[in-house]
Amino acid sequence: MMIIRPLMASDADALLNLAHKAGVGFTSLPAEPHYISNKIAASRAAFNAEVDLTAEQSYVFVMEDTHTNTVVGICGIESSIGLSSPWYSYRIGTLVHSSRELKVHNSFPTLYLSNDQSACAEVCTLFLDPHYRHSKNGQLLSKSRFLFLAEFAHRFETKIIAEMRGVSDENGQSPFWDGLGAHFFDMPFADADHLTGLGKKEFIAQLMPRHPLYINLLPKTARDVIGEVHNSTLPARKMLEDEGFRYQGYVDIFDAGPTLETQVKDIRAVRESKNYTVQIKDNLPKSETLYLISNTLLGDYRCTMVYTNVPESGPLWISSELANNLHVTNLDTVRAVPLFSKRA
Repeated sequence: MMIIRPLMASDADALLNLAHKAGVGFTSLPAEPHYISNKIAASRAAFNAEVDLTAEQSYVFVMEDTHTNTVVGICGIESSIGLSSPWYSYRIGTLVHSSRELKVHNSFPTLYLSNDQSACAEVCTLFLDPHYRHSKNGQLLSKSRFLFLAEFAHRFETKIIAEMRGVSDENGQSPFWDGLGAHFFDMPFADADHLTGLGKKEFIAQLMPRHPLYINLLPKTARDVIGEVHNSTLPARKMLEDEGFRYQGYVDIFDAGPTLETQVKDIRAVRESKNYTVQIKDNLPKSETLYLISNTLLGDYRCTMVYTNVPESGPLWISSELANNLHVTNLDTVRAVPLFSKRA
């Protein structure tokens, strides 16, 4: 069984292994032991902290294969971003050049350096070991965060975003970076991306132009990837869009990957999930509907997916194996929602 649980100190080596597999462009998990140690400490502190939306609290979860006790994936939620250091993105806008005398009216798409998405929550740090990208494990890893958001919504800002990995080739080269950022930073894309992942963002404000940038002046290779995602990120984008996230014209300043956004309350799994009282029984009848199911514990959060029959009212019957993996007993409360929307 695949179980989602909070990150623990004992996961450090497994996280480093995942970071090496993620490669260039996965800025939220650099393959550096010191950074990983800090990430673990920050996550443990978030789960133990009081609610404070004036501070950035980072909740990180891992996917564990209970048959092998192996950590095979990671995902996270930030309670709020852009508070301790600026949050930068490009907003795609329009400038109009018009002359009545010359009968000229031209509209030009532009890039504006923006801090508009400061003080939003963020779903982030999603990575699944390539060997486990089957059996709907990616859906579980990503959507498990939504049941946590539903249960603990008061710990997060009401608006939430998701940065999508932009286009880059097998060598980690970004066409957008080569067409724009490289002219101002004088460093390879991988180095700039790495520094951002480590939280060293002050150089962005120091080196990036503050005035609007005309998209038409960029090379075609750079223009073509604005708002597009890396091939490996296409399933993640579709998954989030099925849950209600939308692209609203904000892109990453390095690789131009799109930022998706929505209100926490409008996420499909948040809106449709319900709490149920548990009754434990084995040899349950089979079901054709796959559900996300989690406990309602903060520091000992557990989530998985299972085929089950969810009642209109009354208790939710689950197996003893599932109860053990969710750390629940008879009459405890769980939260459940279909893994897929009806239209997916």
